[in-house]
Formats: sequence, C-alpha cells, structure tokens
Amino acid sequence: MAIQKTAPTSSTKPQVAPLDASKLVINLATTLKEIPDDPYFGQVKSDHMLVVSYEPETGWSAPEIKPYGPLSLDPAASCFHYCPNVFEGMKAYLGPDGEARLFRPKRNMARLTRSAERVALPPFDEDALLVLIKRLINIDARWIPTKPGHSLYIRPTIIGTRTALGVAASDSALLYVILTPTGPYFTTTGKAKGVPLLAVGKSVRSWPGGTGAHKLGLNYAPGFLPQRLAAEQGYDQILWLLGDDQRITEAGSMNFLIVVQRDDGDLDVITPPLDGTILPGLTRLSCLELLDAHTAQKTVLPGIPASQKLHTHERTLTMPEIAGYSEAGTLLEAFGVGTAVAVAPIGRIGYEGRDLVLPSENTGLGDVGRALLERILDIQTGKVEWEDWSETCED
Repeated sequence: MAIQKTAPTSSTKPQVAPLDASKLVINLATTLKEIPDDPYFGQVKSDHMLVVSYEPETGWSAPEIKPYGPLSLDPAASCFHYCPNVFEGMKAYLGPDGEARLFRPKRNMARLTRSAERVALPPFDEDALLVLIKRLINIDARWIPTKPGHSLYIRPTIIGTRTALGVAASDSALLYVILTPTGPYFTTTGKAKGVPLLAVGKSVRSWPGGTGAHKLGLNYAPGFLPQRLAAEQGYDQILWLLGDDQRITEAGSMNFLIVVQRDDGDLDVITPPLDGTILPGLTRLSCLELLDAHTAQKTVLPGIPASQKLHTHERTLTMPEIAGYSEAGTLLEAFGVGTAVAVAPIGRIGYEGRDLVLPSENTGLGDVGRALLERILDIQTGKVEWEDWSETCED
C-alpha cells in the first residue's frame, strides 16, 4: 500500500497588520484646557494624545487620537516588571508662516526603532508614526508656544504590555504620544549663569555592552539617587565618569562638549565618542555638523568670524584632562546639548573635593555655544533654511 505524502506545512508566520496611518480614528475633546503662560517642563499636558496597541495575533490596531487621560494596564504587564519601555524626545515650533515644524524628525523615528529592537519590542512603520505625530500636533497646534525659547515637547513612547510574569520579551505593546508645552529646561539663580555638575564615577549611568546608546526608561532611574545626593551638595546634574581613567560619558541626560584654545589660534571642540555608552543625540550630531560646515566655509555661524577654524573631535575625554585644560587656561567653554535643553552652559564641575570654575559660570554661553544655540533655534523655527532639517507638519 502506497504511503500518501502530506503537503509540507508552512513555517512562515501569519501576516499581521502594520501600523497604518490611514486607519486613524479621531475623537476630539469636548472641553479644552487652559494653557498656562509659563509652563514648567513636562507638567502640563495638551488636550489630546495618540494611542495604538499591538497584539501578536493581529498586529497594530487602528491608531486613535483622543482626549488626554489615564491608560488602563494589567498589573502583570511586563512594562511594570522588566522595563521594556522606550521613548523619544522631540519638539514642535511655529515657523514664520505660522506652520508647525519639527526638527529632523526622521532621525528620532530611526532611533526609536533601534531602541525598540534593543528590548525586543514589536517593530513599527517609522513613516506611519511620523504622519500620526504630525496629525496630533496639528490638532493641538494651539499649544505650541510663541514665546522665544519655548516649544511643544513631544514624547513618543512604546511600552511592553505582555500580561505574564515569565521573564521573556513582550510580544504585545502600547505605543502612545503625548505633548507638553515647555520653556527653558534649566533656571539659574543668583549670579551663576551656568549649570553646576558633580563628577561621579562610583555610580555609573551606562557601561560597555549595556544600553546607554538607546533611549530606554531603565537607563534613567539608577541616576535618580546620585542626582539627589548631588543636589544636596549644590549641583544640578551629574557628570558621569566611567573607568579608572575617569572617562566622561554624559552630563545628566545631555551630551557633553568642551571648547579648547589651540596654540595656532584655532579652536578644538571635543566630545566623547559614540562607543555604546553614550546616547547618539540629535542635537549633538547637529552641533558637530554645523561646526564642520563653518570650518568648511559652507556657512558662517553667528558671532564667529568666518576665518575662525573650529575642529571637531569625537574622542575619549577624561576628567583629569579637563582639569589640565582648566589649569592651563585653555578651557574656553563647556556645555551640554540635548532636545530638552538645546545648548546649556556648564558653570562649574565638582571634582575630587573642589570646584573647577569655568568661564560660563558668570557669563553663560561662550561664543561657540551661543552661536550653536542661535543657529539651531533659527533652523528649528524656520527662520534659517539648512539641509532640510526643519520639516513642516502639513497634512
């Protein structure tokens, strides 16, 4: 008797729904909130939020823009126990034409994808998410501040929602986006105009082979206690050091740059390399590209002579090295950069029981930091066109 062969079964996973902006459902709030005159970072949220969920059997649900409000999550959701939580930081600005604008948003989407991959969260369509974010911004455009130095902060977030306590990747997720108007991130008091940092090496923010290069919620909580202890000593942020040679990684949650005077009259702008312990910040990248463009005479940064050469270096930078520059009188500037702060001057650094007082302590940003801040803000608000970095939120 002949043996009948059965058709081979396919091992291909069933197709699930991608994130699809065309399926957007909009439920507008019936009562709108009052917008404060001078909001503090992250405390006041706009009228609406974007929410979309993912399930392994069906994929991404229809996106929904709805009134801002609490989320309903199972107590066993993996986000509460194993921290598969990722997010981005973006800002919206009003251009001269009144159009809402974003600053290099595709790079934010790409970094969010890398962060989600790092903690094994479900993939999403970057272009679709950007379309949805722009739609949300247009709906809540009245929340974009017009005051100089203010903006609408955007927080895209993805959290794992698998409802089982077994230690495993979350195969379900919730993606949401909230908006909050914000002014300057740091406020200085008294005569000081620079942010004070405490150099810390006993506690570390990240380590080789870890997750420091990704924007994960779990990267931030371990820094809260050291930052509280630093605040008790009169410092606003931590300058994170790593290793016996006291390599600098980040300043709080900012990328860190210094400006050093050279013997030939040129300036060196130095920042630690992207070695896996440092978040590849969009503002950091933009600063380096603008500095290089100035030196290549593709543009002239405001307040900087066209003949002034600005040499960028992404290399290991240690705390003893900074102390040496300071003692030699060649350390001209130090500043932190990031989406929330843009460019913030560093005034002093607490190190081994003493303070290294920098020129920015009483003067604020130096020539290079001030030029970068002015040019970046002008690009973000559409006053200056540069390399298509500013993108409108047209429907």
